[in-house]
Amino acid sequence: MKRDIILFAGVALLSAMTTLATTHLLRQGADTTDNIAQNDTNSAIFRENPTTDARFAASVVATEYPDLTYAAENAVKAVVNIEAKVIVGAQNQVRDPFFEFFGYPQGYGKREAKAGGSGVIISEDGYIVTNNHVINNATSLRVKLYDGRVFDARIIGSDPATDVALIKIEAEALPTLPFGSSDDLRLGEWVLAIGYPMELQSTITAGIVSAKARSLGAIDNRAGIESFIQTDAAVNPGNSGGALVNTRGELVGINTIIKTSTGSYVGYSFAVPETIVRKVVVDLKESGVVQRAVLGISFRAIDQQFIDEAGEYTGIDRIGGIYVASVSDGGAASEAGIRKGDVILRIAGVEVNDSAVLLEQIGKRRPGDKIRLDIRRGDREMSIDVTLQNRAGETTLLAKESVDVAEALGAKLRNVPTALCDELDIVGGVQVVAINSGGLMERCRVREGYIITHINDRPVRSLEDLERMTDAIKSIDGIYPDGRASSYTIM
Repeated sequence: MKRDIILFAGVALLSAMTTLATTHLLRQGADTTDNIAQNDTNSAIFRENPTTDARFAASVVATEYPDLTYAAENAVKAVVNIEAKVIVGAQNQVRDPFFEFFGYPQGYGKREAKAGGSGVIISEDGYIVTNNHVINNATSLRVKLYDGRVFDARIIGSDPATDVALIKIEAEALPTLPFGSSDDLRLGEWVLAIGYPMELQSTITAGIVSAKARSLGAIDNRAGIESFIQTDAAVNPGNSGGALVNTRGELVGINTIIKTSTGSYVGYSFAVPETIVRKVVVDLKESGVVQRAVLGISFRAIDQQFIDEAGEYTGIDRIGGIYVASVSDGGAASEAGIRKGDVILRIAGVEVNDSAVLLEQIGKRRPGDKIRLDIRRGDREMSIDVTLQNRAGETTLLAKESVDVAEALGAKLRNVPTALCDELDIVGGVQVVAINSGGLMERCRVREGYIITHINDRPVRSLEDLERMTDAIKSIDGIYPDGRASSYTIM
């Protein structure tokens, strides 16, 4: 019995000693591991990223979607439905899917038809912003509010170059949508598209900002300004002119177009950014005409295609910036000392690596505004201050009576080919390629192919000459390709 007790005590003592030894070894191992984790900065397993953005880290661990109810419930009250009556159709008319998408019926023979779209109330006394293509050629406009009330509307002004228009209804104490900042939008940020698609009542869809400063070539205007916000919020026919809203319920864009092969939404939608919308609306409201700022250059973005095609000729081997291909004599850039071959790097501190970005930065400014351009000339960088001009080559604002001559003509135009100039013994001109319904060219019964050489007795040698004109058109002189001269007087 005594022997068994001694044996049991010995086993217990040995077990205790083993436990203590094991614990000691484990602690040493842990200390060694800690030292490795703290001291071995080359270990990929334990390496930390010192530049981690706290906001990004917070978004990664977030488990809920943003609450969009406040933005939706407040913004929807300021978005309206617009019904436009238009005259459509002509004999032997070719069906145009672009107009079909925006709700304009296509067919044969002129007739009155209805077209639909959306708009956004921006003032309590009834100013509404929408798309130019929603109200273009409308004989009458009717606006239906979110609460069901209906008003007749009149057009204050429109701008085909940005596809923005301003209309007005006579009402008071209307719900409005405040402007936000499209410049502050971030890729991946949540946005709402609000409008009246497919003859439905007010409809809200959500998505994210997929891209900024997109150019699609969708605006059929030589002076067109495209710098669209791209989103994946569902937009369909009828949404045109509706609101793109951020999570704070602020207007950051006007929904304008979708990129599709079917005529319906397939994943991409595009909106005119608030910076351009705000500027155009202010111009139309204050002076009745868009105060277009002009830099006075032709340009091309320096991308890989530019390097492949013109890199050797220009000596440029780095992607980035805007190449100045030519400078207009007496233009804003020329007066400031910008030269052909310069590379524009930044405008007012904003990097410009894409043509759409440059167009947006100039498009949201007025004649007379001063901006700083950071350029590269050879191996040297410098900053140059430029005072922007209007299309007439002046730094003053245009009067309401000034005319966009190219738009007033109502035709698609091009510079006359050199060979045709030589054949007709003329120094230049602009040729009518296509005639728009209801335009001045149609009213004068001008035929396609006509070459305009003078307007108001002023020579027209190129589209650039045409764009500098601001007076109302009183006379047009020109020649047909067969050599027959023809003049028109506008009463």
